[in-house]
Amino acid sequence: MNGVSDAHQNQETLKPEPRLTLAQRSNLWPLTAWGYSAWRAHSLTLLTGQPFSLEREAALFLALCRPRPGETWLDAGTSTGFYAGVLARAGCQVLAADLSPSMLAQARRRETHPDITWLLTNLEASGLPQACCDGVTVGATLNETRRPDRLLAELARLIQPGGQLWLMYVARTGGLLQRLLASPALGGLTFPDPAWVAWQLPGWTRTDGLQLGPVVFERFLKAPC
Repeated sequence: MNGVSDAHQNQETLKPEPRLTLAQRSNLWPLTAWGYSAWRAHSLTLLTGQPFSLEREAALFLALCRPRPGETWLDAGTSTGFYAGVLARAGCQVLAADLSPSMLAQARRRETHPDITWLLTNLEASGLPQACCDGVTVGATLNETRRPDRLLAELARLIQPGGQLWLMYVARTGGLLQRLLASPALGGLTFPDPAWVAWQLPGWTRTDGLQLGPVVFERFLKAPC
């Protein structure tokens, strides 16, 4: 973990890349970051149409991925640090990355665990060392990134052989609202099909999957050497 944090100890002074989706740019606003935790706490209940608390989400992740004390995990698009906190409390060393300084500021206030290192970067091209993580969590970042294919390729590069990738995202439904939100003027969001996600991870094994309404949870395992 020291090599990762040392290589990027000055990253938090950098500005994000200018080519961002509207959804990504909105995350730079302090007001968005301020209200994000409240939305995140209720979002899965609203999207799935059934009670789905953060505690239930954390329990699902812990049961399927079983992060172990001492492992190094990347929380990709940490926002206000939900998965980073879950991992740190499980005994992991956590690199919590986001391209929004406002989100990271809120995350620091909410999650003060000493085993979390905060990093400002665009994970479509992070510059982090190859195979530096035992696992990666992605909580809806796949929907907001400009190039989800590049994001998945970069995360796959960062995970060591035998490591795991945990995804939570809103899948494509073909509905009118999704088509509107996918337009650049109204968000530039991406709603991937699970088959497309699996196709982006050649050589990986999808070990677990759960879909509730449009919300997908998936665990992928990277092939060992």
